Amino acid sequence: MQAVWRYSPSVRTSLIFLGIALLCLIFADISISTVNPWTEMGRLLLGIVTPDFLATDSLLNAVLQTIAFAILGVVVGNIAGFFLALVFHLRAVRVGCAFVRAIHELFWALIFLQIFGLSPITGILAIGIPYAGIIAKVYAEIMEEADTTPLKSVPPGSTAASVFIFVRLPDVWAHFKTYSLYRLECGLRSSAILGFVGLPTLGYYLETAFRQGQYSEVSALLILFYIVIATMRVWMHRNLLPLYVLAAILLLPWGASEIYADNIVRFFTQDIVPQPLREGVFDATALAGFWDWLSVLFVEQALPGAIDTLQLTMIALVATGVLALIFFPLLSPLFFGRGGRLGGHVFLVIVRSTPEYILAYVCLQLWGPSMLPAIIALSLHNGAIIAHLIGRYTEHMKVRVDAPRGLNLYFYESVPRVYGQLLAFLFYRWEVILRETAILGMLGIATLGFYVDSAFADIRLDRALVLILFTAGLNICVDALSRHIRARLRLKTTIEHG
Repeated sequence: MQAVWRYSPSVRTSLIFLGIALLCLIFADISISTVNPWTEMGRLLLGIVTPDFLATDSLLNAVLQTIAFAILGVVVGNIAGFFLALVFHLRAVRVGCAFVRAIHELFWALIFLQIFGLSPITGILAIGIPYAGIIAKVYAEIMEEADTTPLKSVPPGSTAASVFIFVRLPDVWAHFKTYSLYRLECGLRSSAILGFVGLPTLGYYLETAFRQGQYSEVSALLILFYIVIATMRVWMHRNLLPLYVLAAILLLPWGASEIYADNIVRFFTQDIVPQPLREGVFDATALAGFWDWLSVLFVEQALPGAIDTLQLTMIALVATGVLALIFFPLLSPLFFGRGGRLGGHVFLVIVRSTPEYILAYVCLQLWGPSMLPAIIALSLHNGAIIAHLIGRYTEHMKVRVDAPRGLNLYFYESVPRVYGQLLAFLFYRWEVILRETAILGMLGIATLGFYVDSAFADIRLDRALVLILFTAGLNICVDALSRHIRARLRLKTTIEHG
């Protein structure tokens, strides 16, 4: 078994990725630029253990609006994703869904801010559109993998609609509900970080508290966020969903900004049109100017941003795998009893429930704008997610009575048996890590998101759109490569699609 383990394709692939990550690390900027980071770390730790729930004005309103944006965004994504899943076999639908889910919610929010301002429509669409692409793919896969035995009992002459409603849908409905609940948890995280672009969710108050160094207020906000996520399966009942949707619609500040048709027309006819083509002239001179404009944008921003994004992604991907290997015993009955696993479960829930954007923001305040905060944030969050899944996987693992214990059990028994599943989860998260890496540039870290955010700040929306499209294309390529590697290694995953 050890020889097979040592020379398996999975191990060779892992060593290749490890080598790439180490090479990227050599050229990465992981410096600490703050004057006294450890003093600030001490203030943060003190704030964590002394939460101040009275420091934030309208705290309950911020929590409720975070939930409202998440519910409405996920509902919109579910409805659109369900109908798209029915026609997911069409290439145009598959390509369209891949494109919309490749663009991060924050990028969608920045786009819709230019059209709708700080209207609730901005937040709902920023969550709903990429989630529709994700949900369509997942629902289509669920229906594809469903048991086809009931179809054999369908009477001749039955319509396609009746077969779907009365035969196929009941068989997959439970899986749809389970995934919808998981997607709502993701929606809560997405809703929280939308506050960083000005929407009135928890992220808005978190950013303010961080900038002012009010770490006790930060602690209180995060604790409330964890409570909302931890209790979601208690308060989210399907019978109450219509009531929650109605309450969310009534709660959101629809009068916060007015929507003008002129803004929409100008956005599509002027703002996002490349500057050399805005006069509507497409002669040789204009096309040459457009090519020069595009070439400069590619060489000076898109290419260096893509290199830094991929560099950071590869380091974070390998670091995620390492942390998952370290963390998964915390949930495994092979290594800890019920009490020990409870502590590990709480730790992993907190880390995986905290969005990478917030984790990176915390580290950024402590250590300054380098790749180090992003590496730590991405690897901690994704490592905790995969460790949770692997820990649950080991609950069904049987070992011999005379199996070794301690480190020998870890290195020679458990790791070789879960390693294939670990790689499956890891390669599945690869595209997700890249997507998150890109938007961390909005915090000042040198990735594609840095150039996108700078273009929005300079009101150069034509540049921003091209860079976002480039980012989406990069995500699609990495996703395709990940699926190819999983297929070559015959890695299968039972992961909840994220």
